[in-house]
This record gives sequence, C-alpha cells and structure tokens, in this order.
Amino acid sequence: MPQMRVAVAGGGIAGLVLAVALRRAGIDCHIYEQAGRLTEVGAGVQVAPNASRLLRRIGLRDRLRSIAVAPEAIEMRRWDDGALLQRTELGEMCRRRFGAPYYTVHRADLHGGLLALLPPDRVHLGARCVDVKQDGEGAQLHLSDGTVVAADLVVGADGIHSLVRQQIVADRPRYSGQTIYRGLVPAERVPHLLDEPCVRLWFGPDKHCVAYPVSAGRQVSFGATVASSDWREESWSARGDVAEVAAAYKGWHPDVVRLIDVAETVSRWALHDRDDIDRLSSGRVTVIGDAAHPMLPFQAQGANQAIEDAVVLASCLAYAGGGGLSAALRRYERIRLPRVTRIQRQSRANAKTFHLADGDEQHNRDTEARTSSGLDHHQWLFGYDAEEAATAGRSA
Repeated sequence: MPQMRVAVAGGGIAGLVLAVALRRAGIDCHIYEQAGRLTEVGAGVQVAPNASRLLRRIGLRDRLRSIAVAPEAIEMRRWDDGALLQRTELGEMCRRRFGAPYYTVHRADLHGGLLALLPPDRVHLGARCVDVKQDGEGAQLHLSDGTVVAADLVVGADGIHSLVRQQIVADRPRYSGQTIYRGLVPAERVPHLLDEPCVRLWFGPDKHCVAYPVSAGRQVSFGATVASSDWREESWSARGDVAEVAAAYKGWHPDVVRLIDVAETVSRWALHDRDDIDRLSSGRVTVIGDAAHPMLPFQAQGANQAIEDAVVLASCLAYAGGGGLSAALRRYERIRLPRVTRIQRQSRANAKTFHLADGDEQHNRDTEARTSSGLDHHQWLFGYDAEEAATAGRSA
C-alpha cells in the first residue's frame, strides 16, 4: 500500500505539531510556509496540561523543562486595588492531578523546539499557497511561484485568514471590537511580579491585563486588551504605542502601571474570531488550529486546541483502517468539533465577563469567582487527553 502524502499549508505551531506527530506515526508530511524565514515572535503562550502532555509525548519534554516556566498559580485580581478574586493552584498540585504540568513559554522558544524535531527538507519556506484543488485521486496545493504540490491530503494550518478553509466554508473573520497590546520585558525590571511565578490577570471596565514569566524566567510576557473601533490589523509585527497603553491603564493597580511603564515596545493586534462551523473537512482537504476554530484569547486555549487538533488528526490518519481517508477525517471531525466549539464559545463569552464595568454584574462575577476556584473546575479542560480520545474514537 503506498504511503500517504500530506501537504500542510502553514508553519506555525499547529502545522509543526502535526508534522512531528505524523512523522512519529510514519506518515510522509511536508510543510509549505509563506514566510521566507520561520520565526514566531511577539509574546508568550500558556500551555495547559491538556497540551503539555501531548508536547512531551512527541519529544519536547526536555526542551520544555529548559525553556518554560511552571507557574505556581493563576490569580485573578481587581483592576484598581488588586484585590484577589480567585486563585487556582498550579505547580506540583496540577502536575500530580493531571499527569502533566502547566507551562508558560515564549512562542519563539516553543516554535524552535518543534522545528528541531523535523528534518530541514520537510519545511519549505517562501512557499505561499494561492489555491487548492482536489479530485477523486488527490489534492493539489498551488504555490505562488507556479509549483503544484500533489498530495493525498491537504491540511490548512494557515491561520485565521486561511485560504484552505475556503474549500470547506465561505465565511470571514469577525472583528471583536477589541485590540490587544503584547509586550515582553526583562524580568529584572518587574521584580514585584516574580516573588512567586504566577499567571496574573487584572479585570476592569472595558479592559484587562494578563502577565506571566517566560524564557525560563528571564522575561515577563504581558497582554493588555482594550476596546477599540479604529484598529483592525492583525500582525505580530505591527507596532503599538507604549504611551497609548499607559494612558489606557492610568489609575489601574500599581503592579499593572509599572509593568507597562518599563516596556520599551509593544505590538498591537486586532482580535478576531469566526462563527463555529459544523464540519472541518471537505473531500481531501481539512483544517486545524486557527484555520478551523479561531478563538479570542480569553480562555488561553488557542494554541492548546491547535496542538490537540494536530495530535488527533495524526492519530486518525495513522489508523485509517478499512474506511480509508474519508473515515479518518470523519473521525477527526467527530472527536474535535464538540470540544473546540465549547471552548470557542466560552472564549467569546469571556470577552464580556472579563470587562464588566463596576456594578451589580461585576459584583456577581467576583462573588462567583471566589466560589469556583480550584482545579476541580478545570478537570474538563486540563484533564482531557486528546490522544486517548482519538484511540477511543477508533474503537467506536
């Protein structure tokens, strides 16, 4: 039986995890990335146990230990006086309960670790996808230089503006009305945030801020979200104005104000998502990550769900069985859609919950937060094992 050929459009975290997982399963996979140089820039990412266990299995265990931080807790606080609204213990308690740690990591470090697990000839740079075609015999990825890549399956890992997604559904990204400023600062400039390594969030009217250590504790990554009707650009390299961020957070808790004051640069990113969809594949084309279910970053699960997608898809393809490719893609869809739809909707709901003005709704939110802390409330999210779900899907 000839080996399956998989062509992946997009060399971000989703595409790289898929390629590594497919290689682990003995499936031939090539990545086609439009950028001429493969780098991930801009900010940190939270890797919860539901994703860290998968990264460890595919070969990143030692790499994560050296580049990441394992925070002791997630803390939610008020915007003005810093009053603690909720604390969820992480650290060793989290690792023991879920069998994997909660990490915070610089995107570039994670990206580099994944890239190191692949042979260089499997990643093609400066290869921009301009069209996808398919027939009963296979699929073709058309590149801007005229190259046509033949494959049994084309996977879109090409982000929220996915060209591959257009093969499955005709829709467009939807602007949330919010912009996030992202920055990195040297840890020595914010010692007040490093007495205990934590993920800290401050909630306030129309905005919130999140900060946590990355790069083995050498830097602190932060994201400051504000309402904005006049900025819709999505680019890690789009520069923001630190003074604008400082003005937006004037009067906030001193920990937030000091964090922003010591930042030298920030990027500015307009936040979009899309409506959830009822299928992830069409014929010999499928999508993963932001191409499949772009999420607002208010559940800190975007990258985690992309990692889950990649591992499940690889598992389904590796055990296609008698039903072949069509059955494998149906299984992938059946396993992933309920979970990613739930998380996508919760992320969208948090866009309102996080930014309530002081008043009755805010008071009710804070009261509920105080009674819902603890890892019990994260069991459904952190305790999920995507690879086991794919195995159960096979037997079903």
